[in-house]
Amino acid sequence: MFIETRGNDGKNSQKVPFSYAILNPSASFGGLYVPETLPKITQELLEKWTDKSYKEITCDVLKLFNIDIEDDVIQEAVNLYDNFDDGKNPTPLTQIKDDLFVNELYHGPTRAFKDMALQPFGHILSSLAQKEDESYLILAATSGDTGPATLYTFSNKKNIRVVCLYPNGGTSDVQRLQMTTAEGKNLKVIGINGNFDDAQNTLKSLLSSATFKAELARQNIKLSAANSVNFGRIIFQIVYHIYAYIALAKQQKITIGNPFYTIVPSGNFGNALGAYYAKKMGLPVEKILIASNINNILTDLITTGVYDLRERKLLQTTSPAMDILISSNVERILSDKYGSKRTKELMESLKNDKYYALTKEELEKLQEDFVAFYSDDLFAKKIIKEFSDKGYIMDPHTATCIKAYREYKNKKIPYVLCSTAEWTKFAPTMYNAIKEDYKHYSDKEALEGISKSLHVEIPKCIGELFGKKVLHEDVVGKEAIEPIIFDFLKRTN
Repeated sequence: MFIETRGNDGKNSQKVPFSYAILNPSASFGGLYVPETLPKITQELLEKWTDKSYKEITCDVLKLFNIDIEDDVIQEAVNLYDNFDDGKNPTPLTQIKDDLFVNELYHGPTRAFKDMALQPFGHILSSLAQKEDESYLILAATSGDTGPATLYTFSNKKNIRVVCLYPNGGTSDVQRLQMTTAEGKNLKVIGINGNFDDAQNTLKSLLSSATFKAELARQNIKLSAANSVNFGRIIFQIVYHIYAYIALAKQQKITIGNPFYTIVPSGNFGNALGAYYAKKMGLPVEKILIASNINNILTDLITTGVYDLRERKLLQTTSPAMDILISSNVERILSDKYGSKRTKELMESLKNDKYYALTKEELEKLQEDFVAFYSDDLFAKKIIKEFSDKGYIMDPHTATCIKAYREYKNKKIPYVLCSTAEWTKFAPTMYNAIKEDYKHYSDKEALEGISKSLHVEIPKCIGELFGKKVLHEDVVGKEAIEPIIFDFLKRTN
């Protein structure tokens, strides 16, 4: 069963099943849903999993949670991993140094780690909507990768319509084209004059708006979300941290039961939350290393216990998916560590005062699991160049993780670095790094230049974007979003 991060307001049920939590992700007082308890992973189970595939382990993990989804629906959902580059190994683990391994999470249809959760999650949510014979509006806000993955998984699904919000100018050209050329008749993409935090705040506002939901109800439409505020995303993000450990064991780089570090480039904290839950369940993670760019709000929180937005402005970087100052999934960590009453206090302080501070004891509890680092664009470009010269291509977000790896060398155990996107999503930055220049390259020019100079293929799904027609041209202020959504719903009724 699932409970609420900020406690119960007397209007919602005290506890809800998984199906309810993913169909209705907004909880009391603007909070989120979290598992009441976590299942346990034993050493015996980890050893058993060394003989199982990614899909089999995913099914096993979902069964451990005892979720109220039929086995055949779960199986159909995880079978979507067959559409990845290698269905038998959708997240390859690649060794790049003696003690450093890259968990490549970007081998799905939109070339980013969001596919790992959104492909199966989209199938489950669509199945629930059809089973209940109800129409759903799915909202998504994106810093670049959630949007394409959401649109892909829900395209032309019955009983589902999707509205995706993205910050105009805050994504790469490839990411923008992946969204604005999306062809499903049930899809609507809207650019926002603002940054990702503006898009995410708009999404949260709509999810909690009584008048918005009342108008949807009048049209017999229910409301849900595809962002990682939805636990349907998080449950699948637990799995790839477990599988990376199993892959280490299969490659004879670790003995089951021995610890490892995981390094996560983090913006909205869902990826790191998956690692945290896996650790709590029994995966022997020594520490979760959080890597940020210069929007280093998470570094401040984990290092000092202070979350302070009062004089912070979001800075645009060459790792745009991490250009976030309000990391939604931190709330789930607060809830797990300090309880719902304290979490409500902290989140209300952040909303009203743009600030909160943990006590010394609370910070110590947070630091039991997390340590944080940050780097700037120049560092990331140097890392991209350094590793490309050695034959390994990593994107700008992955490159930030090397800072954490180099600064936290206190034990001789393996490091697993989560690589969250393919190089093709950020080609101009990659090309600048490789050529060591500051010229302006279009995405197409940069993709072709990298392909030629490094002898790597451009995936068909990326290359063909530049010949597609742009179907979603709306770029508006936040105040214009509701009318556009209702016009879209009217036209697709």
